[in-house]
Amino acid sequence: MVPVVVGEGTLERVVEQPADLHPHVAGEIGGGEHADHAAPYRRRVREIRLAARPQGWPTAETFEMADVPMPEPGPGQLLVRNLVMSVDPYMRGRMNDVKSYTPPFALGEPLDGAAIGEVVSSPAGNVPVGSFVVHGLGWREYAVVDAGRARVVDAADSSYLGVLGMTGLTAYVGLVDIAQFREGDTVFVSGAAGAVGSVAGQIARLRGAKRVIGSAGSDEKVRHLIDDLGFDAAFNYREAPVRKQLRAAAPDGIDVYFDNVGGEHLEAAIGSLTKYGRVAMCGAIAGYNETSAPAGPRNLALAIGKELNLRGFIVSNHNRRMPDFLADVGPWVRDGRLRARETIVDGLENAPAAFIGLLKGENTGKMLVRLAS
Repeated sequence: MVPVVVGEGTLERVVEQPADLHPHVAGEIGGGEHADHAAPYRRRVREIRLAARPQGWPTAETFEMADVPMPEPGPGQLLVRNLVMSVDPYMRGRMNDVKSYTPPFALGEPLDGAAIGEVVSSPAGNVPVGSFVVHGLGWREYAVVDAGRARVVDAADSSYLGVLGMTGLTAYVGLVDIAQFREGDTVFVSGAAGAVGSVAGQIARLRGAKRVIGSAGSDEKVRHLIDDLGFDAAFNYREAPVRKQLRAAAPDGIDVYFDNVGGEHLEAAIGSLTKYGRVAMCGAIAGYNETSAPAGPRNLALAIGKELNLRGFIVSNHNRRMPDFLADVGPWVRDGRLRARETIVDGLENAPAAFIGLLKGENTGKMLVRLAS
């Protein structure tokens, strides 16, 4: 994918030009590429389904495009024309038929995930037609959403899926509540150029961290962390062992580790954590596509002597913190002290490519798919 910057300032959007997809994913359905504004005139719409459970990395054959009748809302429901949808690392786990904190995607059924769209029909009545809502039924052009599960927002602004949505809340809860960040802490964030990591590092800086260090997968992303986001240090984890680079960046150790990667990063962080260090275990993307169980950190016993606190969390269990998050972080976003970049791919047919690209680290910031303007 070739990024093209199309916006500047606090929120920077980058449009990606995806590589060609497998024909059964990319094939067009009659009636045009995007949904039109007048939903009743559409009789057939598109959705992306899980065609096969991946063994290792997902491929184009993991997905299939389906041409389905326009859904009809019932009492208490809304018909929403999706405008932008999110693709997120956790979706990879839902492609496996295993027990987890959220049910797996069903074969032959549409995938789902966060989206923002415009209400085009409202039997519920309490959400007017023309309103914009955030909901959980992405991966399709039109969605029937229970009115009680839709959050009305003031604009079709993709930041509600990112820095001012669950992505930002994840960073906030992980750093403030789970890792119990304190002013003067030295903080290390893995996957720091991603959607969550980039926000977590900036929150740490704005709340008075002594030093903020990030890892990323390219020299360009390392420059972005330091030059654009204000990280004190960053390194390319592909260039040398993480343990060695982290020790060079934080010779006195780290107090907090925000983990988006797991694997080698987690092992290196355990080695560098100071006494009573804290770890927010947000993700482990390094192992999501492994076909065998990844090796655990070989130095986990250090957690005993150092009296470390390693704690995982699921952000949906912390929704009550959304008002506090918006009160704290919203002003930083508005005045430009906290910056967010989005990587945007155009077209529902390219959502699989966007998702696979996300897992390969091709994004900077939040990865989104624009379905309609």
